[in-house]
Amino acid sequence: MPYPIVHILFFIFCISAVAVYATVRSIFREGSSFGSLMPLMLLLFVGSLCSLFPDITAVYNLLVNGTMGHCWIGTFPTHSLLFSFFAILFGTLVGYIAYREISKAIYLGLFGEAAFFSHLLLDDACGASCTYFYPVYNKPISIFSMMNIGFQETGLLHYLISSFVFVSFICFFIMMTLFSLNRFGFEFKYKS
Repeated sequence: MPYPIVHILFFIFCISAVAVYATVRSIFREGSSFGSLMPLMLLLFVGSLCSLFPDITAVYNLLVNGTMGHCWIGTFPTHSLLFSFFAILFGTLVGYIAYREISKAIYLGLFGEAAFFSHLLLDDACGASCTYFYPVYNKPISIFSMMNIGFQETGLLHYLISSFVFVSFICFFIMMTLFSLNRFGFEFKYKS
């Protein structure tokens, strides 16, 4: 599994690329002030912390047990969509404290969820299976290994369905990030 800095960099430069692009563009075009960069700093703060939430138990285990075990809190897996609820809560709480507006707080919570999921995707891409659907399905699943099946092995219909489902799953979280960033004013614009 990748180190924490890799998770943060992956989130910032791959998942939050629109925010980074919009900020760099506005700095070079308009000369932004520090105050105008605060929304980006808040997004990067929440996103960076939420992208590390699945490994939160590593700190405890390192200090208390001297081990690097970090995928479970008792019998509860930290690399699951159910555990990602804490990222949504954290992002929503920070958003409400910062903006005092429930709609912006919810979007910041969605942004935290996308950051959390970016951690799972990166771990999955590096060969670590995650228990995405705990407690409904308790066995680890690797999205990337499921997309690596051949249609000769399983049949064309099964291959097409599984490819569509898993690519749509990844696309859903990227679109959630873009939707949240749009709410905070970070967007690409189409010019005809």
